[in-house]
Amino acid sequence: MSTAFVANYDEAKIPDYTLPDPLVCADGTRVEAAATWEAKRRPEILELFREHVYGRMPGRPEGMHWRVLDDAPALAGRARRRQVRVFLTAADAEPYFDLLLYIPADKPGPVPAFLGLNFRGNHSIHPDPAILLNEHWIKNDKACHVTGNRACEKSRGTRGTRWAVDRILARGYALATVYYGDIDPDYHDEFKNGVHPLFLKMGVARESLSSISAWSWGLSRALDYLEKDTAIDGLRVAVMGHSRLGKTALWAGANDPRFSLVVSNDSGCGGAALSRRAVGETVWRINNSFPHWFCAKFREYDNQEGELPIDQHQLIALCAPRPVCVASASEDRWADPRGEFLATYHAGPVYALYGAKGPQTTDFPAVHQPVGDILRYHLRAGKHDVTDYDWDRFLDLADRTATPD
Repeated sequence: MSTAFVANYDEAKIPDYTLPDPLVCADGTRVEAAATWEAKRRPEILELFREHVYGRMPGRPEGMHWRVLDDAPALAGRARRRQVRVFLTAADAEPYFDLLLYIPADKPGPVPAFLGLNFRGNHSIHPDPAILLNEHWIKNDKACHVTGNRACEKSRGTRGTRWAVDRILARGYALATVYYGDIDPDYHDEFKNGVHPLFLKMGVARESLSSISAWSWGLSRALDYLEKDTAIDGLRVAVMGHSRLGKTALWAGANDPRFSLVVSNDSGCGGAALSRRAVGETVWRINNSFPHWFCAKFREYDNQEGELPIDQHQLIALCAPRPVCVASASEDRWADPRGEFLATYHAGPVYALYGAKGPQTTDFPAVHQPVGDILRYHLRAGKHDVTDYDWDRFLDLADRTATPD
């Protein structure tokens, strides 16, 4: 008898569920004002996600510092390229990550920026030959025919289609990116690698460790640097992530209110999709495939999504009143696009406390028909990926909401 996992994509087979109300406090009282949300209900929900899903992360470590490795004109004069090594202790040693920054050359500064983690090393996001090759573990580097080894020249620019560097620069934004494996290599080794030993030293309990919290923490440390870079407007830094890094971007935005805009692209289970729908990837499936992504307690909800005290609409709501863009792809059924849309919709009552609007109906929008205002959703034609269409929508929302009064 086969025990292989079979994903459900049939709406008629979705279990009955009731979503927890983001505006009902633990004591049963209802939130009627933004001040009450911020003082009472928001901390409750944030703590529930820390305990049951993502685990915990420490604050900024003492002694954290950085060194600029490269600062020069780039891309035929369209940008300035800056490469910065961020050391996460007082020592000039591991753990550290390298941040790649492209700043538009023709815009008066400081400029707003998008910050995101990448999957294959900074050198993979653009063929620019001056980008430093990554020195850490890289998973299944097919271009170099190696697994777990350092990068090679053949992998330079291989993920360039996901980063729209020229588009971002032309719209007046800087792009900052960090390789996620610099922060925590993406394989399960009982949390011995990456920043986890530092987390333990800083008082995080082992059962509260998770890769998503580690990556999210790294994004906040990158923002620590960007706030000090005089070319960047530190009050207008958007955090963006795709797939597992879309889950990471949402968790980073929930924990760090300094991020002015939060973008989740195709983030699926444990990201923007409602867990209770159990469509495509489920809690059981993700925990068994990637046991290091979430904290230990999340495994108690394998095939028991209805027992979770929270769901992902509340994660999105934790970003209020800041703008959020949730993006899906029509062929990415594994990530449950409808579930990502419904989570966005059900975060709307929290945004309404601030007079902001999300999607106004549960009718699933058509392809390439964005819905919502500050809380925004779009469905793109195609597969699990990041495309120029997606970036145009992210930039549109940034244009509408990131301009100072």
